[in-house]
Amino acid sequence: MTTPADAADPTDALSAVPAESGRRAATVPGRLRFFYGPMDCGKSTLALQIDHNHARQGRVGLLLVRFDRSGSPRISTRIGLARQAIELDETTDVRGLVRAQWAAGRRVDYLIVDEAQFLNEGQVEQLAELADLAHLDVYCFGIATDFRGRLFPGAQRLFEVADELQAVQVEVLCWCGSPGRFNGRVVNGSLVRAGDTVLVADTTAGDGSPSEEEGGPNNEATTTVRYQVLCRRHFRSGDLGPIPAAHGQLTLA
Repeated sequence: MTTPADAADPTDALSAVPAESGRRAATVPGRLRFFYGPMDCGKSTLALQIDHNHARQGRVGLLLVRFDRSGSPRISTRIGLARQAIELDETTDVRGLVRAQWAAGRRVDYLIVDEAQFLNEGQVEQLAELADLAHLDVYCFGIATDFRGRLFPGAQRLFEVADELQAVQVEVLCWCGSPGRFNGRVVNGSLVRAGDTVLVADTTAGDGSPSEEEGGPNNEATTTVRYQVLCRRHFRSGDLGPIPAAHGQLTLA
């Protein structure tokens, strides 16, 4: 005979090690939030600001990232702010990362996930599960559409399941002055509409020059790749406008 104590606990997948967090013991579930916008609208800066605000109140969080522009496991911004983070890959089970913290006796009250558009659908489901069953607050930040103007799979699933969707309000402009919504991929000075969905570029080398991506094995030439925010009209026409000034990181005075 099965007793109530023997019945399967639906949170067993998450609670192999009990947590000390008072929030996790509460009945109020966490919230899954997705902050989205084009390049240069300040998503990573907002991610670090939210982490700072929570940490000041004594809350403990994990910073997670997928394909940061720096090429290293960190959340970095174009204004020079950065913090170390845990790099996710295609196989990472986010619930396992949280369980590992519990097993080490550490609390987890919230998650910050940058470049969330690169998550797979299963990882987005894991974040929703952590919000619902472990009562964690989950903050995701990312671009909605790829260089073709199509939703990233991770972003699409977040639009479908997140409790809150918030467009980052910092206005980003196309070269013509209209609001920029599209992230165009520029290869050797021309807008392209075909290629791998994931290609991290638009970074800078140590001397401040634009990064370069090597060509394929049959292409010995070096290909310069960058991204440019465009309005719909110029994204559709492929008009990149005047040659942009050298891009790079802002300097904090």
